[in-house]
Amino acid sequence: MSDHQRDRRQPAAGRGSRNPRRGRAQGTHRQGGARHTPDQKRSGDTARERRSTPRPDARSVALAVMGAVRERSAYANLTLPAQLRRARLDARDSALATELTYGTLRSQGLLDRIITLASSRPVEEIDPPVLDVVRLGAYQLLFTRIGAHAAVDTSVEAARTAGLGRAGAFVNAVLRKISAREAAQWIDELRDGVDDPVTRLAIGTAHPEWIARAFAESLGPAAGELPDLLAADDARPRVHLAARPGAITGEELALVTGGRQGRLSPYAVHLDSGDPGSLDAVRDGLAQVQDEGSQLVALAAAGAPLTGEDGGRWLDLCAGPGGKAVMLGGLAEIEGATLTAVEVSGHRAGLVRDATRDLPVTVHTADGRDPGLEPGFDRVLLDAPCSGLGALRRRPEARWRKGAGDIPALVALQRELLASALHLVRPGGVVLYATCSPHLSETVSVVREAGRRGDVEFVDLRDVLAQVCEDEITGLGAGPWVQLWPHRHDTDAMFMAAVRRTD
Repeated sequence: MSDHQRDRRQPAAGRGSRNPRRGRAQGTHRQGGARHTPDQKRSGDTARERRSTPRPDARSVALAVMGAVRERSAYANLTLPAQLRRARLDARDSALATELTYGTLRSQGLLDRIITLASSRPVEEIDPPVLDVVRLGAYQLLFTRIGAHAAVDTSVEAARTAGLGRAGAFVNAVLRKISAREAAQWIDELRDGVDDPVTRLAIGTAHPEWIARAFAESLGPAAGELPDLLAADDARPRVHLAARPGAITGEELALVTGGRQGRLSPYAVHLDSGDPGSLDAVRDGLAQVQDEGSQLVALAAAGAPLTGEDGGRWLDLCAGPGGKAVMLGGLAEIEGATLTAVEVSGHRAGLVRDATRDLPVTVHTADGRDPGLEPGFDRVLLDAPCSGLGALRRRPEARWRKGAGDIPALVALQRELLASALHLVRPGGVVLYATCSPHLSETVSVVREAGRRGDVEFVDLRDVLAQVCEDEITGLGAGPWVQLWPHRHDTDAMFMAAVRRTD
């Protein structure tokens, strides 16, 4: 029975099997000559408990992921696949669990505003596990086709199953009040008296206002595209795979996976749905999950023109967890080059080693600001730590984790790392600076400051991408750096700039 069919029903607790040879309910009993006290676990008790445990369904999977995100700051896009495999849901219920998980996390800020109105109390005063149940129920009521009766009843049952005491009555009352209006009516009430257009957009698309405003500033003269950008952030993205250069082509990967080739990276393949970890090509190391925008970063780092010959000494200065190192390492192998990868986190450095173990890549656990390496690299990729605002569509919880106050410390780190990269690259070599964020402070501001040095020049990356992309790519900006956008390019909002050392 699918989860959709269980909307009005929950699995009944199984009855323990009765042993006809058991003569007494209490005291000791014999089995194979051994004596067992009532306090000892019997195999029949274990089976009975296993049968009485509710079978995982789409909603329980969603709540498990939401709890992990809240309690351990886990990433939903990493936690959900493991939960789905553990629950063994069919394809239809897996799709529902994915929609409920990502949708509820993505809409959290908007849902909390509505819950505050409906419950007449701030969400901070609601116990977090209970709030998770209410958020999930509210998302079903406002943004899915699940019937109101089913959404409310299953939420109340979820509270009971989770052992949340008398919270079921509270869940029932709040959700019934929410169900009395459509989402648009709640949004209209939240927007009442709000005249600023960016604030109104942020409310209606479940974005923090500071993020919507930062996006508008980054779009500049194209700020009229902000509604399309925010909508693209809220849409479920396709899975992007990257074929490993030298191991398999993008065309071959599309054939073996049933996907479609990307229109920008020659190594990209798009899948509409499914668990990529179950694909043979991914398990065998022929491909990896990687946004097409990230693939373009590695391709640009390998393809930006140098002054003088490429000596084949390449560097990835912030390599963890290894996606771009794999792509760059594959390209280095084709070109007869070697790649040095630096990662400050020991755990993430281990991930890089595992991912690149059969490529010409040497991994160092060190701080990229002072890695202790001999300067003179021909190419340096600096995929700098950033706010991650460019990947909100893939990390739905991320928009609620950071604030505007987090940006200055990140910018300071980015500047230090870029200074280190420019020290390590040889004259005539290129540093490819990239962030998965369009925030002007993390992008244009950082590279413009570096450009004030007397020994650097910028390479126009629009020309570089024109050489490596499968199709003509437009909407990159005025140059020499480029900004990718979800609503224009179906990629994460990657920024990249190529800085070449001069003599």
